[in-house]
Amino acid sequence: MNDTGTIFIVDDDLAVRDSLESLFGAAGYAVEAYPDAKAFLGACGPQRPGCLVLDMQMPGMSGLDLQAALVERGDSRPIIFLTAHGTVPTTVRALKGGAFDFLEKPADGGALLNLVHRALQRDAEERRAAAQHDLARQRCDALTEREREILQLVVAGNSNKEIGRQLDISHRTVELHRMRIMQKTGAQNVIELAAIAHAAGLIPEPLTPDTAPETS
Repeated sequence: MNDTGTIFIVDDDLAVRDSLESLFGAAGYAVEAYPDAKAFLGACGPQRPGCLVLDMQMPGMSGLDLQAALVERGDSRPIIFLTAHGTVPTTVRALKGGAFDFLEKPADGGALLNLVHRALQRDAEERRAAAQHDLARQRCDALTEREREILQLVVAGNSNKEIGRQLDISHRTVELHRMRIMQKTGAQNVIELAAIAHAAGLIPEPLTPDTAPETS
């Protein structure tokens, strides 16, 4: 059984919904199908991982309208559009709106399975990154202003003595601040500390083993 998320089908054509449910279900994916955009919006919040296989042309709220509504509420799940009436303007609009891809009906089963696999992977990666960012931000929120200042100087490659001179504090005081910084962030070394600081938005780039500063 696939545990990377759910494929949400939104299509007003019952035959298409049944066909797609069979295709994805046979491949081991969790699937939910909805007859229109309003039914999907009422049932599925953005916290549920997965991707959408969305019909472009539907009565009432169209696929593009649903895409816009999802963007407005901060739902970034990947969308694969399906349509029997694809045109260049609608395709461009869909892709500019952040669509993952666009296929014309009847879509090739193998191509569609490949797309949903990639879409689910991207959704999972984005959710992991968001979770890491939230955790890093929570840890860094516990730091004092002085500790944030010292953290940035540490990952920039400054030694304790250099930091002390810049901030006009003693070498020992810097050591104590560094110890508290490591405890609060849960970092085991400077590379981990930089990764946490980067995820929290405190520094522009993470460190690598080649660029890590000395710990003295």
